[in-house]
Amino acid sequence: MEESNELYKKMKKPVDLSDLPEIKGYDFEDGFNFEKFIKSLSTSGIQAAELSSAITITNLMINENTPIFLSFTANMISSGLRESIKYLTKNKKISVMCTTAGGIEEDAIKAHSPFRVGNFHVKGEQLFEAGVVRIGNIYATNQHYTHFEFFIKKVFEKLLKKQSKDKEPITPSGLCHMMGKVMEELKEYDHESSFLYHAYKNNIPVYCPGIIDGAIGDILYFFKKSHPEFVIDVAADHMKLVDYVINCEKTGAIILGGGISKHYTLLANVFKDGFDYAVQISTSDYYDASDSGGNHEEAVTWAKIKPHAPRAKVHCDASIAFPLLIAASFAKK
Repeated sequence: MEESNELYKKMKKPVDLSDLPEIKGYDFEDGFNFEKFIKSLSTSGIQAAELSSAITITNLMINENTPIFLSFTANMISSGLRESIKYLTKNKKISVMCTTAGGIEEDAIKAHSPFRVGNFHVKGEQLFEAGVVRIGNIYATNQHYTHFEFFIKKVFEKLLKKQSKDKEPITPSGLCHMMGKVMEELKEYDHESSFLYHAYKNNIPVYCPGIIDGAIGDILYFFKKSHPEFVIDVAADHMKLVDYVINCEKTGAIILGGGISKHYTLLANVFKDGFDYAVQISTSDYYDASDSGGNHEEAVTWAKIKPHAPRAKVHCDASIAFPLLIAASFAKK
C-alpha cells in the first residue's frame, strides 16, 4: 500500500482536455435537421469525424475554385454512385476525371439497360448457368455485354475514321469523349443518365490509363485483327494530363477506392510537388503496403500530396459516405 501511495505521488497531474470538443452525436429527440446532423459528425468520433473533415476540405476546394480531380473505381459506376458522379459532371463541379475500363464500360451499358440489386452469397455456378454476372450484390447479364459490344464497335469505327483523317492515334480520353458523343446519337440510349455524355458536352477529360483491362480490351483484340492500324496512345494522354497539372496553381483530389485510377491521379500531381487538398474514401488499409490502402502520409513521401495539405481519409464504403459528402458540399452550394 505504501508503494502504491508513493507511485501515485510521482504521477503527473492529469492532462486537461477541456479545450477539446466533447464527443456528442446527433440527438434525434429534437426531430431531424440536416445541417445539424452534418455538423454533429465532427463530434461523433470514429469515421464520422473523418467524414466531417473530408466535407470541410471539399468545401475549401469549392470556395477557392480549386480544380478538383475525381478518381473512382469501376464499382462506383456499377453501384448507385453513378448518379452522383453524373451530377458532378453535368453541373461542372469537377475538372478532371480518372477511372478504370470498367467504369466507362458500365456507364455506357447502364445508359442502355439497368443493373439489378442481387445477393452477395448466391452460388457463382448458379448465376453462371443463368447467364448472370455479379459485381458484389449487383447483377448484370451476358446480354448487357452483347449490347455493349455493338456499341463500342461503333465507337471504334468512328475513331478509326478520325485517326485516318487526322493522322494521329486515338487516346483513352478521346475514346471516352467519342463514347459520350455516340450515346447522344443512338436513340435507344438514355444519354442524360451518363457521366460520359456530360463529360463530352462539358469538355471534361476522362482519363483511363488501364483502358484495355476489361471488355473494351477483349473487343479491341478482335477489332485490331481486322484493323491493325488502329492505335490507342496512352502516353499522349499522359502528356496532356501532366501539362494541365503543371499549369494549375492549386489542385485538389477526391479519390473513391484505390487501384490504377487512384495512383495515376496522384502520380500526375508529382509534377507540381503534390495535391494541395486530398480526400479519399476507401475500405482499403495500409497494412499490406498496397497503393490502394496507402494513407496520405505515404503519399507525402512520394510528393503526391503536399506535406501541409489539408487531407482526410475516410475508412468507409464510398456508396455510404460519398452521397453524404456531396449533400454537404457540392449540392449545398
